[in-house]
Amino acid sequence: MNGDRLTRWTAVAAVLAVAAVAAVISYRHAVLVVTGHGEPGMVGHLYPVVIDGLIVAASMVLLDSARHREKPPVLSLWLLGAGIGATLAVNVLAGVGYGPLGAIVAAWPAAGFVGCYELLMMLVRASARRAGDGGARRAPDAVPSPVPTDAENAALIALRATLAAGNPLSQNQLAERFGLTRAQATKVRSAVLAEANGRHPEDPGETAPEN
Repeated sequence: MNGDRLTRWTAVAAVLAVAAVAAVISYRHAVLVVTGHGEPGMVGHLYPVVIDGLIVAASMVLLDSARHREKPPVLSLWLLGAGIGATLAVNVLAGVGYGPLGAIVAAWPAAGFVGCYELLMMLVRASARRAGDGGARRAPDAVPSPVPTDAENAALIALRATLAAGNPLSQNQLAERFGLTRAQATKVRSAVLAEANGRHPEDPGETAPEN
């Protein structure tokens, strides 16, 4: 267990370190391109945050869907693809002036940032999945909850207990105490008395349940 935890946290640290360096380089490339194409000043420095922030936001939505075993929203998939395409494009533009090799070198930090961020999401999803699987394996050993699920079940439990004590609740008592209709109270009483195989006599004034 400790070995697994050490491995996981080492992987997380490595992924975060690479992602942080790649994000800084990608950010600088994006600022150069954006400010050189009509968005100088503060807007030019904030623009890259919109691009990479879109990747982070969409990935978090996908992570939330995975953790809850739900189908991911189509919009989040489209926005993730758009964010990845935009950050790769702006980094390629930053190096394309130096030829194909320059474009590849400039695009690599963006690819590294996206890849590391997605690796981090995979680690989080895997951790959540293992925790859920562990809970599923422990479930059969759990002690069943004694809490009744509805009024009829509560009435069944109470009638069995009072029958065992020799003083079973009457049909009217069941209806009043548990808010049952007459038909529900009759069904509960018939079921419990059937379980007792007719060994308990009916209360005075009540009609015996039909077999």
